[in-house]
Amino acid sequence: MTRHIALMVHPNRTSAIDVVAQVTRALNADGIDVTLINSDGASMGNAKYELVVVLGGDGTILRAAERARGRRVPILGVNLGHVGFLAEAEHSELNEVVTAIAARDYLVEERMTIDVAVYRGEHEITKGWALNEVSIEKLGSRMIEVLVAVDGRPLSRWWCDGVLGATPTGSTAYAFSAGGPIVWPEVEALLVLPIAAHALFARPLVTSPKSIITIDVLSGDAQIVSDGLRNIESPVGSRIEIRRGLEPIQLARLAAAPFTDRLVAKFRLPVEGWRGE
Repeated sequence: MTRHIALMVHPNRTSAIDVVAQVTRALNADGIDVTLINSDGASMGNAKYELVVVLGGDGTILRAAERARGRRVPILGVNLGHVGFLAEAEHSELNEVVTAIAARDYLVEERMTIDVAVYRGEHEITKGWALNEVSIEKLGSRMIEVLVAVDGRPLSRWWCDGVLGATPTGSTAYAFSAGGPIVWPEVEALLVLPIAAHALFARPLVTSPKSIITIDVLSGDAQIVSDGLRNIESPVGSRIEIRRGLEPIQLARLAAAPFTDRLVAKFRLPVEGWRGE
């Protein structure tokens, strides 16, 4: 039976053209059919793929997650960008990637997602989802006023530039830049972070994965940005609910390396002098 792999690359990354040809030739030589899919919104169609290989940075991997969501197809990222925190391998490791794919020598782990819905009264206006984070952001220059509740109980009211709801996967992305903690991927939790809040109590929160985060937009119009890719409006008077997503995303891993090693490598952390093995 022929094996099918989807290959996704950013359409404007001209530097990846040679890499695409190299990977395609190598996989074809191992009897694996390769379908090239741009990350510009095109559907993956109805074909059954065993893996989506992404050539690019974290943005391209997030776009691949958007296409693969609901299909339970693992995503394996090869970093052609900058940090590439979600990527499993670097450009220099392409031969090892192809060998592992041919031998099916990779692990698959599930990453929790976030579901977000916007309500007017009891009526749901729209909904969305994210792998990394949903960002409730002000529209224009004026701050928004929000009332945040957790599990049906009011927590605090903030004048702020916005509020982030993030997953452990997203804890190394926007949430990290906003001052949030890094959460190990195997920890199931939801993160809540106010952005530039004018309040005495405005610290990052780590809640239960079963928690429901409610954000009422009391003043000012807002928008919700999911993974930096999908925008939905949340006008004044609306209520936003954030909860654990029903559909996780699968990421392929080439080795069961500790998450600590990934942090050290990606952030180039100083570890000289460590006396362990």
